[in-house]
Amino acid sequence: MEINTANSSGGQPAARALAEKVIDSAYAYQLGAVLFKPTLTTSPQTFRTARDGALAYFVGGNPAFPNDTGFALKGWTKCEIANTAVLIHGDVASTLGNVLFTDPDGKVTTVDKTWTFVKDGAGKLRIVVHHSSLPYAGR
Repeated sequence: MEINTANSSGGQPAARALAEKVIDSAYAYQLGAVLFKPTLTTSPQTFRTARDGALAYFVGGNPAFPNDTGFALKGWTKCEIANTAVLIHGDVASTLGNVLFTDPDGKVTTVDKTWTFVKDGAGKLRIVVHHSSLPYAGR
């Protein structure tokens, strides 16, 4: 939500700068590849193992990722995490559950989410696996 606010007040450069800070704080790209499968991506750019792909997904504006319009710029007004399970094994933790995003019209989009975190050298948890997708709707 803060990235969208930055975009509204300072445009794409402000949104990008904040998204970079969020990515660098939460994800482990500085340690190597991150297994990131964002919710609304399609082949051939479904997976984002490098930082520039994650940044493009969140704020768009990267010609190398022409289908990215900026997930963080969609005007979400609320974000709720509903974990089904949390597993902790030493310096690794994984969560499985849903994230519920509310748009400006009050419509809720539910996303299936799996995150795996590791502790970096400073003991900070960082995301190394982020898989999200829309729930299977059946036929």
